[in-house]
Amino acid sequence: MIPESGNKKWNRRQFLIRALKATAAAAAAGTAGLWFHDTRGPAPRQNASARTEQLDYAIAGLEPTIAIVHGNNRRATLTAALKALGGIDTFIGKGDRVLLKVNAAFASPPMLAATSHPEVVAEMARLCFQAGAESVLVTDNPINDPASCFTLSGIEAAARTVGARVFLPRVEAFETYSVNDAKLIRNWPVLLEPLNGITKMIGMAPVKDHHRSGASLTMKNWYGLLGGRRNIFHQDINTIITELAMMVRPTLVILDGTVSMMTNGPTGGSLADLKQTGTMIAATDQVAADACGANLLGRTTSDLPYIGMARAAGLGTADFQSLNPVELSI
Repeated sequence: MIPESGNKKWNRRQFLIRALKATAAAAAAGTAGLWFHDTRGPAPRQNASARTEQLDYAIAGLEPTIAIVHGNNRRATLTAALKALGGIDTFIGKGDRVLLKVNAAFASPPMLAATSHPEVVAEMARLCFQAGAESVLVTDNPINDPASCFTLSGIEAAARTVGARVFLPRVEAFETYSVNDAKLIRNWPVLLEPLNGITKMIGMAPVKDHHRSGASLTMKNWYGLLGGRRNIFHQDINTIITELAMMVRPTLVILDGTVSMMTNGPTGGSLADLKQTGTMIAATDQVAADACGANLLGRTTSDLPYIGMARAAGLGTADFQSLNPVELSI
């Protein structure tokens, strides 16, 4: 959490000391892994038959809905947001096999807000088990060495404490995949092995600035399912984010704006990049969630073209207020 302004000078010093220690830990724990990790993953296989079915885990008949909860206690705001949407039992039932798609892209400590916060991951997994889930799997295809990213972000330990399991990507876990009517995700390697057998998927993303797309929110979070030389998609960032939303229809998305990365995203690294925005968003409509999250960054939907493109593709609404969101403070 960002320090209160009354002790700003002292807390800034504390933060920098802690950040330096975290960076040192990262170097010690992850340097070897970073040297040997191939961020490209498997190459696209142009002549292979590709899977094309939509990754659809939405609950049939459930109307689009969104909850916005203001507060600084992540566990409390997450619980309140889910309760506002009808409770965790609305989404997770006995025997469900749940996948939490987190953002673990960087070997970065939680205080830097570059990855999903471990408290939110642990609480979401705990609530899923409480609702009767048979299993909870946590995954992402990080930019840095996966083992280092999940360790230093605190996500692996958080998941383990509540009985969830982390799936680390490997070459064999990717399959050739195409999104119908897409121009970019065609015969592309996608991290599909951890999706085998799951019945529900929940996207969990932090609110961040992004130097290419303007914001990294819930739709951009699916980028972590892509393998290959996915950095080439940055040349058409709005199209790739729209196609990612075409590819995945989640059960639910959680957007953590307790602390938002306002500048220098998506990696950040400085206290000056962060702002305490004290908001947790839960939604069944990922387009609406991103439109709401944009406000936390001081941006409008017109600043983020992919939101309008996703709306035009019929993937959700950019007018989140039209969903009559439940909004409360705790």
